[in-house]
Amino acid sequence: MTTTEVERVEVAIIGAGFGGLAAAYELAGAGIDDVVIFERSDGVGGTWRQNRYPGAACDVPSHLYSLSFAPNPDWSRTYATQPEILRYIEDCYGRFDLRRQVRCSTEIDSMAWDTDRHLWRLSDRDGGRYEARIVVSAIGLFHTPSVPDLPGLDTFAGTAFHSARWDHHHDLTGLRVAVIGTGASAVQIVPAIAERAGQVDVYQRTPAWVLPRKDEPYSDQERRIFADRPEVARRLRDEQHDTFEHATTFLTGDPTGAAIEVFARDYLARKVADPELRARLTPDYPIGCKRTLVSSSFYSVLQRDDVELVTAGIERIGPGSIRTVDGAERPCDTIVLCTGFRATDYLRGIAVTGRDGADLHRRWAGVPRAYHGLAVPGFPNLFLLYGPNTNQGGNSIILILEAQARFVAKTLRTMQEQGTTAVEVRAEAMARYIEDLADALEGTVWNGGCDSYFRAAGGEIVTQLPHTSGRYRRQIERFPAGDLELSGPPR
Repeated sequence: MTTTEVERVEVAIIGAGFGGLAAAYELAGAGIDDVVIFERSDGVGGTWRQNRYPGAACDVPSHLYSLSFAPNPDWSRTYATQPEILRYIEDCYGRFDLRRQVRCSTEIDSMAWDTDRHLWRLSDRDGGRYEARIVVSAIGLFHTPSVPDLPGLDTFAGTAFHSARWDHHHDLTGLRVAVIGTGASAVQIVPAIAERAGQVDVYQRTPAWVLPRKDEPYSDQERRIFADRPEVARRLRDEQHDTFEHATTFLTGDPTGAAIEVFARDYLARKVADPELRARLTPDYPIGCKRTLVSSSFYSVLQRDDVELVTAGIERIGPGSIRTVDGAERPCDTIVLCTGFRATDYLRGIAVTGRDGADLHRRWAGVPRAYHGLAVPGFPNLFLLYGPNTNQGGNSIILILEAQARFVAKTLRTMQEQGTTAVEVRAEAMARYIEDLADALEGTVWNGGCDSYFRAAGGEIVTQLPHTSGRYRRQIERFPAGDLELSGPPR
C-alpha cells in the first residue's frame, strides 16, 4: 500500500495478544468480520512473544490461563512456560481463522476522530493510513520496557539488555552477570541462568513477598482424560478459579491477606536459614502492596556460592563493573535489566486525538482513567482492553479480557440493531465511576506506602482493580444502558 492510499475497515484492533484474540473472536461471533488486527511485532502472542527470557512462565495455572472458548487438554504442566503459551496463542489464531486478520510489523502511531464522518483516521510508522469505524486497543500494560536512568549505563562496555529484549545470541556461560531488579522476571531468570553463568550478582532495591510454586507435570494419562472428557478439565479450571477468587485480597486488614502474609513469612523462614540474608529478603510493607511473586527456586538459588544478593544502592556503572553506595565494586560482563515496564503509560507511543481536538494523553495528565477501564468521554468508538484499573492480582487476566471483549461485541451489535454509528460514555457516568473508584481504592493495601508499577508518578493507583474479577465481570455485563450515548449516522 502506498502512503497515498487509505485502507478502510469496520474495526481496527491494536495488538495481537490474548486481548486482540478475544476481541476478534467475539466480534466474529457477532457477525462482524471486517476486522484488521495491527501488530507491531513480527507475529502474534503479545507479551508472550516479547518476553522470551530463560525461565519465562506464567504464575497462573495453565487451565485457568486459557480462553474459555479454547480449552487446551494438552497443557504439559500446572504452570505453562512461555514457549507453550505462545504456541497456544498461535494455535488459537489459526484454529479460529483469525490469522488472516492480523497485520504484523505494523505499528500504529496516531489516531484522530473524524466528527463529521464518525470514524477514526489512523496511521502507522511506515506511512500507512487507515480509516476505521471502531478502534479497540488491546496493547495492555506490559508492552514498553522501563529502563532506569542508571549513572554510567551508557559507558558499559559489555552486553546489556532488558529482560523483555533478551539477547539469545549472547552466551552467558562462565560470565559474570548482573541482574538488576528482583521482580517477576528476575525470580524466573536468576534460577534459570545460575548453573550456566560463572557468577550472578542480583541487585535488589526492595524485597518482594514470595509464595511457593506448586508446579507439577501432567501425566500422559491426565492429558488423555482432559481430551476425552472435557468436563474434567472444565471442573479443574472452575476449582482453580474459585480458589484464586476466594484468595483475592487487597483490603487493608483483610484476614485472608494476613493469613497469606504469615504463610509467606513461614516459607521464607523455612527456605533461608541465615538470619542476615532472611532479613534482607523480608519486605516492610503489607503483602499485596506490590506484586506478590511465585517461585520455589528463587530463595534457594540466592544461597549458592556463585550467586550474591546485593542490597546496597547502585552508585555508578563503569565499563566493566558496578559500584554501589557502600564503596564495593563488582566486575560484570553482562547486565540484565529486570526493571519492568511503563505499565501506567497506557497507549504509549500512540497520539490519540478525540472529539474537538482533545488530546487523550493531555486529558489524562499522567493519571489515566477510563469508564470501567473501557472507554473515555470525548473519544467515541474507542474501547480499551486491559485499560486503567483493570489489572487484578487475584485471578487470571484472561477472565477480564474475555468479559471486555464481550462488552465490545455486545455494544457493536446494539449499534448495528439501532442503526447508529457512534458510541460514547457519558461524562456524568464517568464522573460517577471515578468517584466510586476512589472510594474503593481508599482502603486497599496498594495505599500501604510501597512504590510499585501500580502507581502513576504522582502516587495515584492507576492499574489495579479494587474488586474481584467476578464482581468486575458482573458490573460490565449489567452496567446501566444510559451510561452510553449512541448517535448517528452523521449528517
